[in-house]
Amino acid sequence: MKGIKILCIATAMAALPMHAWAQDKVEVSVGADLVSNYIWRGQDLGGVSIQPGATVSYQGFSLGAWGSASFDGDGGNTKELDLTLAYSNGGFTIGVTDYWFGGDDYFHYGAHSTTHVFEANVGYDFGVVALNWYTNFAGNDGINSNGKRAYSSYINADVPFKLGDLDWTFSVGAVPFKTSFYNGWTNGFEVSDLSLGVSKELKISDSISIPVFAKTTWNPATESAYFAFGISL
Repeated sequence: MKGIKILCIATAMAALPMHAWAQDKVEVSVGADLVSNYIWRGQDLGGVSIQPGATVSYQGFSLGAWGSASFDGDGGNTKELDLTLAYSNGGFTIGVTDYWFGGDDYFHYGAHSTTHVFEANVGYDFGVVALNWYTNFAGNDGINSNGKRAYSSYINADVPFKLGDLDWTFSVGAVPFKTSFYNGWTNGFEVSDLSLGVSKELKISDSISIPVFAKTTWNPATESAYFAFGISL
């Protein structure tokens, strides 16, 4: 789920909202992360996972695909495929993501029978802090206390900083309204994610280095805590 890379993944896309700056030509990026845990918005979505991604960008518009497949050996392997269409200009970003959480029914889009979740997001990166709002508007959303679509929402703030010549990010995420989509059940405003992540370039040789990252996440709503490590390829 992506976007800004959640360092356990968290990030993505965690995701993560996608950042694509105005450019004069089509740019394509391809990569993959190998993570020890897949943690998304304070929720545990899988163990050791491979998470590939690809993005095509042009003049601020971007179309990205991101996936996750776990190596769980208990037959409960989790799979995910996300497609995101976004536009960025300066620090402003707006986008729509189609999350799909596996199974054999990818092309089922019925209001009450789909495994897709459709989410809209808007955000602004002020440099010292990046703020984002996400809302599910269709698909397999959670319900509220009346049994109706909750339009489940999530708000997030990321604060990047330097410490010890390393890149760090402190994140706070919260669920603002009642919904069954997050944390099993959220009864109102609840902080779902307090996390601290760090990344660096691990030098292998004079010409080769590998990005590595680690992240500690606490979920006050479920009283859970996680630590994850990953490498980018």
